[in-house]
Amino acid sequence: MTRRRRLAAVGLVAVLVLPLGLFVGSVGLTPGEVLAVLLGGGTPTHRDLVLQFRLPRLLLASILGGGLALAGATFQALLRNPLAEPYILGVSGGAAVGAVTALALGWAGLASWSLPLAAFAGALLAIVLVFRVATAAGRALDVRVLLLAGVVVGAFFSAVISFILAVSDARTIRSAVLWMMGTTAGADWRGVAVAATYTIPAALVLLSLARPLNALSVGEETALYLGTEVERVKRIAFAAASLVTAAGVAVAGVIGFVGLVVPHALRFVVGSDHRILLPMSFLVGAAFLTAADTVARVLLSPTEIPIGVVTAFVGVPIFLVLLRRSTLR
Repeated sequence: MTRRRRLAAVGLVAVLVLPLGLFVGSVGLTPGEVLAVLLGGGTPTHRDLVLQFRLPRLLLASILGGGLALAGATFQALLRNPLAEPYILGVSGGAAVGAVTALALGWAGLASWSLPLAAFAGALLAIVLVFRVATAAGRALDVRVLLLAGVVVGAFFSAVISFILAVSDARTIRSAVLWMMGTTAGADWRGVAVAATYTIPAALVLLSLARPLNALSVGEETALYLGTEVERVKRIAFAAASLVTAAGVAVAGVIGFVGLVVPHALRFVVGSDHRILLPMSFLVGAAFLTAADTVARVLLSPTEIPIGVVTAFVGVPIFLVLLRRSTLR
């Protein structure tokens, strides 16, 4: 099968998987019933089910999955490591600190936006810290120092979380643990708007950097020789990818392996050209997370599994297979 046919096949499967969350659940709906609701008809029960629960949840999972996969592909290009992923740079740790602090202080009950706001503030703090550490030795953004800065900042935030949980009550601990597992259970149109507001513009910026990222993935000296503004591209790409990750963590908690597995798997299908890899990562990441969210809802219904648990159960075996294949090539 040619690469063009493989690309078409993957794209078709992703497009077919995306809307499944509208039909599948404790109450099954036919395509005709869903279409009737989307066209303004349907029964009141079906309208509430689709428009208030399933559609916002599907859109949120699609935006987050696409953004995380796109951020993963970007970090892999920046670090020139196909096994890198968004959370390696401490962004999720900062968001988790913000969210856990809000839960411990009781701010989460004050307003629906307080928890996402606290998580987003923590993620931005992590981004600033990593940037400052990575540029402390000079204006150049050394990717090796960047990686080490992310690991150190992430370790520090993990210690902060452990301290907060150690002095918190059982209810706070349970809420924090569930949030850190990742979930879209509370998805609503406000959450979709918040995720889209930050993710879509940042994603468009990353898509526009496809050519410079192609050059950077070969090497910084080569990219500079080809006329790429290396430092500018690195800073913009890191900031945009971190913003996408921060928005996802703030709205739905920590969801791992999407940014690691999806871009790495796609390289075996579509190659390493970021002009193709980046948009396909967004599409397939959206499909992957919506499928995982559907599984989380229906597998043990009426009990719901955190979506981060599902992505880990699926992502770890896939990652091990991909790692084995990459080492044998």
